[in-house]
Amino acid sequence: MKRLIATVVLLKVVLLASLWMIFVPASETAAPSSAEFQSAGSPTPQSTDAINRVTSQPYAGELSIFEDPERENNLQINRVMDILKITERKTVADIGAGSGWFTVRAAKRIGDKGQIFAVEINQDYINHINDRAKKENLANIKTVLGKADDPLLPKNSVDAVLILKTYHEIAEPIQFMKNLRKALRKDALVGIIDRSGNGDDHGIGKEKVIEEAKRAGFLLKEEFDFVKSDGVEYFLVFRMQ
Repeated sequence: MKRLIATVVLLKVVLLASLWMIFVPASETAAPSSAEFQSAGSPTPQSTDAINRVTSQPYAGELSIFEDPERENNLQINRVMDILKITERKTVADIGAGSGWFTVRAAKRIGDKGQIFAVEINQDYINHINDRAKKENLANIKTVLGKADDPLLPKNSVDAVLILKTYHEIAEPIQFMKNLRKALRKDALVGIIDRSGNGDDHGIGKEKVIEEAKRAGFLLKEEFDFVKSDGVEYFLVFRMQ
């Protein structure tokens, strides 16, 4: 009799366990998610585009600082455009366009049948450049509100790029440069003008720029230092690998 009772009890336990497995939601019995493992102390995987340095806060002040009357001569901007092969009918991108100082100069050089994209992440600056283009009757200027990791330029559209005193402010430079690469035509050149620094002091060492550009698929073509009169140390020219 005792054996019979024990057998009945065992069968009830098995039956209840089976019913529990059938009716309890799968989410309550599933294995912990990767997020749960990470919150418990497991390391978060690092992106292959991560950088091991800080970046500067993008400038958001008065635009008049870009309009020094001596800047054109100090920077030798016409020489810069010669090196980047910015000529009539070309399509150019001004990354970190600010007040549009370089944008309008490139727009005049490439003429009505060329186009220049003025890329900014600051909507107020975009508005300023649009107003400036209208006042100066430069219909070949197109403003683009970009992102920290993407200039949002059309694919295979650009012949030359200038990143003027802006690279150190790009929060995600590797991904940004990879996305920029998609917009470039076959023989396009990318110029980066900047000053030496630690990344968070509105400057960055040229060795770091070269290293990061290589990770994004670019090779250093030429290097110049004639831009020093404008308060910057180097002018690097890259081409796609």
